[in-house]
Amino acid sequence: MTEPTHATLPETLGLHLSDTTLTVLAIALFVLTYAMILFEKYVHRTVAALLGACAVMVVGLLTPDQAWGSIDFTTIFLLFGMMNIVNVLSRSGFFDLVARRAMLLTRGEPVRVLWIFSLLTAVFSAFLDNVTTVLFMAPVVVTVVTRLGLRPMPYLIAVILASNTGGTATLVGDPPNIIIGSVAGKGFGEFLVNVAPYATLATLVGIALMHLLMRWRGELNSAGASERLQQILSDDRPIKTDPKLMRQALVMFAVTLVLFMVGHPIGLEAGLIALTTSTFLLLIADLSPVELFEKVEWATLLFFMGLFIVVGALEHVGVFEQVATALTGAIGGDIGLGILLVGFASAIISGFVDNIPFTISMASVLKELQATLGTKMDPLWWALSLGACLGGNLTLIGASANIVVSDIAAREGHPISFGQFMRYATPVALVTVTLALGLFYLVFQLST
Repeated sequence: MTEPTHATLPETLGLHLSDTTLTVLAIALFVLTYAMILFEKYVHRTVAALLGACAVMVVGLLTPDQAWGSIDFTTIFLLFGMMNIVNVLSRSGFFDLVARRAMLLTRGEPVRVLWIFSLLTAVFSAFLDNVTTVLFMAPVVVTVVTRLGLRPMPYLIAVILASNTGGTATLVGDPPNIIIGSVAGKGFGEFLVNVAPYATLATLVGIALMHLLMRWRGELNSAGASERLQQILSDDRPIKTDPKLMRQALVMFAVTLVLFMVGHPIGLEAGLIALTTSTFLLLIADLSPVELFEKVEWATLLFFMGLFIVVGALEHVGVFEQVATALTGAIGGDIGLGILLVGFASAIISGFVDNIPFTISMASVLKELQATLGTKMDPLWWALSLGACLGGNLTLIGASANIVVSDIAAREGHPISFGQFMRYATPVALVTVTLALGLFYLVFQLST
């Protein structure tokens, strides 16, 4: 069976267009898709990505078969599998139990609320994906802080920052890392060694800076906190849990993490592992798959698929090869310079454009660059991870988790404006990005 040929515009419309024109058309569709994603107020980002994907096929830049082949199913399977495991954990009452225990640890003190829920969010985000984490953490935080008589807005921003910095630490924690791991062929253990130390430092420094900013703005008033906590506890109803289901889900979650760490060297990709373990969990759990699949974030999965197709058109017409050639010339073999260029450019761009489509594009560029530089360019992958993930904290539209929490906050009656977010998040992002990338660059220079 022969591979399907590229359906060019001349074949589709009967016009003779040059390769340059086709390249310009691919770039124009990419930019238009980006613009629609940026202005999500008018067009939902999933619709924008799917419109871009449809346009790519309609004009003939890719055939439907080529479009399907451009989708990175390792990323899709990983997200789908982890979503199902998290949904089962949620169904078992695990997250409600964790939230109750966390509230007891806070003793009603605002400072403890900030640190405990931020650290809890960071840890969950490292081993789940950060979008899934904030989906269950944000409503919990709103409930806890309002019942304690505190203002939810700064605490929700702290959750956003912690989810993005904590998620930076592992392969599965943040969508950009999932993309990098799949495109670059990097495993769970490699992220733990090369990215996690800097992400952990950024998380702790970020929470400390939020502590200072919130104290400066008078958001940590603890007067009457103990009395309010006692009132809350006396009114609370027992938490409904399913111990058997919880054990099953936690065991399969642990098995998934172990396989993530040992699977890559033996040829098991993270997406296949997550899909297999989550499917096995569905087999042993007494749950309806139909009901469980209704909880899957299908809009997120379709958003990824649409973007992969739009980016696939750019790759097909040779855009990434040209950008990689230009980047190779700029770096000139100086990987240290490349770390600074890729890292800080990624952080700045990710602050103003959702870091998922940006990472998909940049990963394709680095993949072309890898053909020239080989494994010596591995530090550039880690610089991309740190820049794209931590840079997502710069503005309210920098990362998917930001938008998700903003939607939840507005629904709960505590909207977060663009300016309010930047007053807290931008200083934290600038410090953590500079610290993480600067330290990474220094370690690289000392080791060479």
